Amino acid sequence: MIDDLRERLHRTRRVATPWSTDGRRGITGARLDDLLDHWAHGYDWSTHERRIAALPWVTVDAGDGALRLIHQRSADPDAPVVVLLHGWPDSVLRFERLLPLLTDLHVVVPALPGFPFAAPMAPAAPPGPSPDFSPGFSPGFSAGRIAGLVAGALEALGHPRYTVSGGDVGGTVAELLAGEHPDRVAALHLTNLAPQRALTADPAGLPPDAAAYLRRAGQWFRSDGGYILQQSTRPNTLAVALGDSPAGLAAWLVEKLEAWSDGPAFTPDELLTWVTAYWATGTIGTSFGTYVEPVELPDRIAAPAVLSVFAHDTKPEPRSYAEAFLNLRAYVTHPAGGHFAAWEQPAAYAADLRRAVALGG
Repeated sequence: MIDDLRERLHRTRRVATPWSTDGRRGITGARLDDLLDHWAHGYDWSTHERRIAALPWVTVDAGDGALRLIHQRSADPDAPVVVLLHGWPDSVLRFERLLPLLTDLHVVVPALPGFPFAAPMAPAAPPGPSPDFSPGFSPGFSAGRIAGLVAGALEALGHPRYTVSGGDVGGTVAELLAGEHPDRVAALHLTNLAPQRALTADPAGLPPDAAAYLRRAGQWFRSDGGYILQQSTRPNTLAVALGDSPAGLAAWLVEKLEAWSDGPAFTPDELLTWVTAYWATGTIGTSFGTYVEPVELPDRIAAPAVLSVFAHDTKPEPRSYAEAFLNLRAYVTHPAGGHFAAWEQPAAYAADLRRAVALGG
């Protein structure tokens, strides 16, 4: 795989546009050239692959299929359980910097179906080590079906009650999980509400500042959300363009990773590890599943909730908007951090997560 990747990188055809130097129009030509050169000549995937494989992976039968996940157990068998749910365009690596801060908790980090490191969707063997990240992925899955798989996996692991934390796609799955299993979800910690809410909410039924937020979110969708329309309506076409070209994949993902984070949140090696995770597992097309498949969100979620608002996230919500859908017990703002807050600001993220765990009792 690596030999093929490097050969493709060496044969990359540079594509210039009249806006190649304008970062407002996507990744610049110079930035992409630097990353591709490092990917071809200086980057060593095997080093990062060994580190990722050394995480405490298990694969469990989740009822509707297998779920591969990181299961970091506390030395205390009675410690609270937290479930960390990643989003797009990332993977379980979103939480890599958070894991060392949560050793007193039982931590479960599922590789969501269709995303890097996910298990093939077939009945799993009994729980055990599973560090093999060879290609093999699930078909497209709705966020609702993924929520059911996560619930099944936690039951198989012997965790009847837990706090769920996430953002982006993972936040949507978290909301669904809390809505469908109120007896299991003790508390909720989110960095954003499900974006589908902003597309369907009636501003007439919201307080003025929440209605104003809908207008701001609508502007963001128009100016920066074109990828959502493409991934949700033409996934087959886009999957070929990105799945057959490492340069195309890097351009598509790095633009988001850099634009949605607060400042230089990634080194070149870190960026390329997140991109190579998609390339090595062949999952860019299947990661579009939650964009394609419809989802029906609960009107309101009863579990006590903490919302962490990081200043440089894509669409930070005001308190009144969150209160319309959540049993909001804490609304915490942070002056630094962006869309990948667990990676960018792990200490702040951990502190807010612990607030939610305390709410769950």
